[in-house]
Amino acid sequence: MMREQIAPTKSNLLKTKERLEIAKEGYDLLEQKREILVAELMRKVELVKILERDLDKRVETAYPCLKRMLVVVGRERANKLAEDITYRYETREKQIVSAGMKIPSLEARIPAIDLKYPPENSFAECDETVIEFLELLKICAELAAIRTVVWRLAREVKRTQRRVNALDKMVIPAASETKTYIESVLEEKERDFFFASKLLKKKGVSNIFK
Repeated sequence: MMREQIAPTKSNLLKTKERLEIAKEGYDLLEQKREILVAELMRKVELVKILERDLDKRVETAYPCLKRMLVVVGRERANKLAEDITYRYETREKQIVSAGMKIPSLEARIPAIDLKYPPENSFAECDETVIEFLELLKICAELAAIRTVVWRLAREVKRTQRRVNALDKMVIPAASETKTYIESVLEEKERDFFFASKLLKKKGVSNIFK
C-alpha cells in the first residue's frame, strides 16, 4: 500500500490521524449499513420466492380453467362476450421505506372482481376464469413491486460494499502507513535534536574550562 505523499510535519500528522479516525468510523457505519441491507434483501428475496410459488400455483389453475371455459362456451362466443368488457388497472411509482431508506417501488391498483357480462350469457366457467385471472394479475403486480425493491436493495448493497472495500483496502491502510511514516520521521528528528543539544551543551561546558 502506497502512503500519502505529504510532508512529515506535526500538522500533517494531526490531519492524518483525523482522516484515519473518520475513515475507521465511516467503515464501521458502512459495515453496519451493509449488514442491515443484506438482512432486508434476504427477507425480500424470501418474499419473492413465496410469491413465485403462489404465482405457479395460480397459473396451474388459471390456464386449465381458461381451457375448460373455451371448450364449454366456444372460442367465438367467448370472444364476443369479451368484446365489451374492460377491466382498468393503474400502475404508479411510489416511495417505500426499507432498511431505513426511501426506495422507489411500484404500486398497481387491480380492479375488484366484477362479472360484467349479462346473467343470461353467464357460464360458471366464465365466472371462474375471470376470478382466476384477476387473482393471477394481483399476484403479478405484487411480485413486480417486490422485485423492484429487491433490485434497488441489491444495487445499494453493491454500492455500499464497494465503499466498504475502498476504506478497508485503500483509505485506511494508506492513512495508517502515512501516520506511521510521519511518526517515525518526527521521532528520528527528535532524537537528532536531543543528541545535537547534548553535544552542543557538552561543547559549551568544555569551552568554559579552556
